Amino acid sequence: MARERTSRRLAADVCLLVVAVAFALPLAWVVLSSVDPHADLRVKTPDGFTLGNFDAILTPDITYTPLLNSLLLCGGATALTVVCAALAAYPLSRFRSRLSRPFLLTILFAASLPITAIMVPVYALFVRVNLIDTLQGTILFFAASQLPFAVWLMKNFMDGVPRELEEAAWTDGASALQSLVRIVLPLMGPGLAVVTVFSFVMMWGNFFVPFMLLLTPDQMPASVSINDFFGNRGMVAYGQLAAFSVIYSTPVILLYVLVARRLGGGFALGGAVKG
Repeated sequence: MARERTSRRLAADVCLLVVAVAFALPLAWVVLSSVDPHADLRVKTPDGFTLGNFDAILTPDITYTPLLNSLLLCGGATALTVVCAALAAYPLSRFRSRLSRPFLLTILFAASLPITAIMVPVYALFVRVNLIDTLQGTILFFAASQLPFAVWLMKNFMDGVPRELEEAAWTDGASALQSLVRIVLPLMGPGLAVVTVFSFVMMWGNFFVPFMLLLTPDQMPASVSINDFFGNRGMVAYGQLAAFSVIYSTPVILLYVLVARRLGGGFALGGAVKG
């Protein structure tokens, strides 16, 4: 029996190691190629060390403006998504209705729709209402596309906050909105962190939506401008592409580091409902 357990554990460890290597190889290529003066598609030790790839891309047209556009798009859309998801999840979590489950299933179905299937009518609608080629229109669509799943996540986290805490606040004269802002949301910090990180990451790496809705090159985010490193006739500046990928990944990594403590902290309920 002990030998069988050992063999199963060894097999599981081998499988996990294979998966880890599969994820680590692309990351290793990005890091190594960014400082390699002769980078190519192979994962190899750099022929030499150079920062020339970073010097070549650290210009307003290549990096600074696209990154600023990405931060404006994804940051604004993430904030809008979190606020709307909290307001939508609160009544779904706190009030019982026969329509709650059908409504949740409906928005879950909306979340499963492929983005390519709805882009043609969305493009036509944006042209009609003069939102095409505007950052605010793209922000609205980003938020709308992420909202269904964000509502599901937010509602599940909100269910873990005891209702007794809100009832105590209502006794003191607090309104439903005040109890949501001052009691529920602070206690579900990990939930807010998960929704924020998930929404931001999904928007940050989205190529298709801004490529379709934005037409002016100066408004293109980094997820679209990275395509410029793929030249004609299959020519690719691999070193510059890797350097841009490192910088492009930095905001997401920093966001995760900032909220990592909240992700692992659990709900701060303490002994609030004892007695």
